[in-house]
Amino acid sequence: MKENVFDILLYLFEHYMLEHTEQETDEETIMMELMQAGFHHIAIDKAFDWLENLAIMCDEHESNTQQIPQSNAMRHYAPEEKERISQQARGLILSLEQCGVLNTASREMVIDRLMALNEHDIELNHVKWVILMVLTNCTDADTQSLEWTESLVLEGPQAVFH
Repeated sequence: MKENVFDILLYLFEHYMLEHTEQETDEETIMMELMQAGFHHIAIDKAFDWLENLAIMCDEHESNTQQIPQSNAMRHYAPEEKERISQQARGLILSLEQCGVLNTASREMVIDRLMALNEHDIELNHVKWVILMVLTNCTDADTQSLEWTESLVLEGPQAVFH
């Protein structure tokens, strides 16, 4: 059995979010599909909770968009964040914020969702996918912007700027 919440999120993202399907699929059907794919029921529930909390954060961000000033302040990571999110991953988050892909609110959502994965060592690949999940769910970007962001996040800056 597969127990990793991140693997479930990745499966859902690849099969439902990246596909841009217009067909609505209910939670029960998705849960059955995940169980058939070998995921454990408890991990599936945790993944759905993770996504629900992301949706709540996105809704709160949307309703507070006018109230959040842009800031040039430096983000200091808490010791537990530093322990779990590598320096390389923190550098990626900073560079995406500096080039305007992430704003202050989306950066905080990314960090929150990374910490909610409950993984001890968060790999750079995890960070990239979480960034893409946050941006896909919490922004009203057009298709071209999302494709650019997907390329930037998954393949790196050299894939976009050459």
